[in-house]
Amino acid sequence: MHVLLEHCLHSFTFNIRCIRNINHSAINFALPPDSVMYIFDRNAKMLQRERAAQAADVKLYDYIKDEVGYRLADRVFDIKRDFKKVLDLGCGRGHVSKHILPETVGELILTDVSSAFVQQAETTEGLKVSRTVMDEEDFSFEPNSLDLVISSLSLHWVNDLPRCFRSINESLKNDGVFLAAMFGGETLYELRSSLQLAEIERDGGISAHISPFAEIRDVGGLLTRANFTMLTIDTDEIVIGYPSIFELMWDLKGMAENNAIRNRKLRLNKDTVLAAAAIYKELYGKVTENGSSYVPATFQVMYLLGWKPDTSQPKPLERGTGQVSLKDLHKLDEIIKETKKIQIEDGQTKKDEDK
Repeated sequence: MHVLLEHCLHSFTFNIRCIRNINHSAINFALPPDSVMYIFDRNAKMLQRERAAQAADVKLYDYIKDEVGYRLADRVFDIKRDFKKVLDLGCGRGHVSKHILPETVGELILTDVSSAFVQQAETTEGLKVSRTVMDEEDFSFEPNSLDLVISSLSLHWVNDLPRCFRSINESLKNDGVFLAAMFGGETLYELRSSLQLAEIERDGGISAHISPFAEIRDVGGLLTRANFTMLTIDTDEIVIGYPSIFELMWDLKGMAENNAIRNRKLRLNKDTVLAAAAIYKELYGKVTENGSSYVPATFQVMYLLGWKPDTSQPKPLERGTGQVSLKDLHKLDEIIKETKKIQIEDGQTKKDEDK
């Protein structure tokens, strides 16, 4: 009995020592604050964009970016003000800039990591335009110099997104506007799951083939930390039908949206791709009214709107100044219908008639 008890105590002491060692090692290997996880190969992405720009049929693959660029430009027109100096960050082939009018914007600066895209970017006649090659990760502009920064479907390839947001905020004037579109977390979920299931079946494991996209809740937090205020974030889904997985992957390459993860697998086995195509069709395949089959691909687009703080902006009322309690919200209709007293010119008061 004594020997058994001694053995148990020895085991208990050994386990405690192991736990202490584990905790100690976890502290040693903890990442420092504001450290950057380099997920994407920016040089590979630049080469992909250059190759896409030099293709003879590059216009065939602009359909998604043109649609999102049009919707983003339409949101610029909703802001009733004139912008003297505007930056299009990651301009691509001018998916936004070709909708910007000189009546609204004084000067438009086009930047992209791809020099070919910068030169190909379309603009409106009569608009003052300057072009420069710039990586979004090395974004650098004179502080308080821009009235508006636009970015359409470019920031989802940035490794250090918090730093990029801070740089954009610093470059804006007070009450300046940041307007962007990014692919969200549900983008290409059909393709992602099909490739993963195929690799598990054929290769016994999975590897990254689709970019990890940001979630709405994460982007909102990053914008707040970057000193943006009056945030508005909404999402939209664009679903495109393709004959099979092969046309989808070919178009992604033509858009320069193919894989650029640092530890990416350089090639897919033929058997794995064929298995993924069969899985994609089985799980997500649809049939049109005329009997032809297709596979849908979902592109979730997040639209971001943020303002640089300024004293002229509306501010929330101080705590405790509300006149209606939240517990009375169920009586809101009755509260609105109550008569109110208003001041008239002779200093007397009268009651509004109930409507």
